[in-house]
Amino acid sequence: MRVIISGGGTGGHIYPALTIADTIKRIAPEAEIRFVGTTHGLEKDLVPRAGYPIDFIDVQGFQRRLSLDTLRSIGKLFTGLYDAKKLLDEYQPHLVIGTGGYVCGPIVFLAALKGIPSCVQEQNAMPGVTNKILSYFVKKIFLGYKEADKYFKGKAQKIFTGNPIRQEILNHRRVEGLKFFQLEAGKKTILIAGGSLGAASINKAAFRLEKNLSGRDDVQVLHATGKKNYEAYAKQIEEAGGFKSNIHVAPYLYDMPLALAAADLAVFRAGAIGLAELTAKGIPSILIPFPFATANHQEFNARALEAEGAAHVILDKDLDGDILLEKVEHLLMYEEELKKMKLAAGKAGRPKAAMEIAKQAIALVKK
Repeated sequence: MRVIISGGGTGGHIYPALTIADTIKRIAPEAEIRFVGTTHGLEKDLVPRAGYPIDFIDVQGFQRRLSLDTLRSIGKLFTGLYDAKKLLDEYQPHLVIGTGGYVCGPIVFLAALKGIPSCVQEQNAMPGVTNKILSYFVKKIFLGYKEADKYFKGKAQKIFTGNPIRQEILNHRRVEGLKFFQLEAGKKTILIAGGSLGAASINKAAFRLEKNLSGRDDVQVLHATGKKNYEAYAKQIEEAGGFKSNIHVAPYLYDMPLALAAADLAVFRAGAIGLAELTAKGIPSILIPFPFATANHQEFNARALEAEGAAHVILDKDLDGDILLEKVEHLLMYEEELKKMKLAAGKAGRPKAAMEIAKQAIALVKK
């Protein structure tokens, strides 16, 4: 079975694609999987690092207003379709899967027109434009959020699966995470991260929180500031006289699966895959959606989880240290509420999403 998977630009599209690929290989070890991406997306590095071959097409995203870039994008679309046709003719895939981002548009669209079994996976509660268009042509759409269903008007079968997450997220126990980060078992662990690059607004609020929690014997903090923010944050701590040993600050957490294993409460942005990882582990959260996400999709993701009772949402424009401190102190004080949020997060989690997506996609080939 030959499979093409396409999705890219950001990690939010690429990591699900890689997880789906790994899961297909677990089900069908003989499967030959190739990726299709662009040379200016993260996929050019992440896919080869994961051990998969990748081909590139020349395409770029559309601006949401009329400009010279929009005209260039139209030209690139035709180039991308030409490149995609060559790849399909050469590789003759039995299955094509898209995980969003403009790069998957040409290859999935042409595959569907040629009658090749095709499907897409949508991570967000507010779907992207490419996947909404493809819904008129593909056989199946795998939804990360039930709330996305109403935005797809095409003929494709819509299946709520949740979002695929890396297997290692599920493999670690709390005791392993605590040991790895040298944390104490008798304290509640708050995990703070603003995405891979960090978030200045979250760091600013976190400083006030950590200053107040420093030295407490019932709570500890594990905080990733983002590499570019770390030096300034460390200097700020030094100028404040330092924090006690229950506050752990790092530029980046390379072992996020172990950090999640240790966490009792998370302060996060609201990217779809990060939230899928939190819910798969049953971790309650305080979410601060990235305010400049396309079509405000992070707020839609966060509100969906809030409606489940698994999260509190603070908009970035409303965030400050006092508000964050108040939310955290409330949850530490009222442990029953934190437990209810934990149960709700676990109920919202879909740890078997990758397996369900892979099986449903493979089933298209066997029809």
